[in-house]
Amino acid sequence: MTIVDLLVCTTCRAGNVPATDDAPRAGATLLDQLARDMPDGVRLRGVECLSNCSRGCTIALRGPGRWTYVYGNIAPDSTDLSALLKGVARYRDTLDGLVPWRERPEHFRKNCIARIPPQEAPHD
Repeated sequence: MTIVDLLVCTTCRAGNVPATDDAPRAGATLLDQLARDMPDGVRLRGVECLSNCSRGCTIALRGPGRWTYVYGNIAPDSTDLSALLKGVARYRDTLDGLVPWRERPEHFRKNCIARIPPQEAPHD
């Protein structure tokens, strides 16, 4: 099985909510929540700033020879985790990263920020 990466922006503040010195950022909280129940074949990685600050917590899914997806508006608590993990598993189970529209969790259908072709894609 090919390993795919789930990148979580650890600097996200859940939209424009100001961060306080003593509270963890929403993205770091999301990373901690996801670390508790990651599907096999998925490598969880915290990254700094995915430049999607106005659209809440942000993640990216990528893998060799696959399309990369960036998703936003993810709740840092447990509200979106079940759907998020199902979507991650569906992505992992594809050969090219293209999960059929109807098989994507609703959150993924409504909150896709970007879809990036594989680096290995043929050029015109």
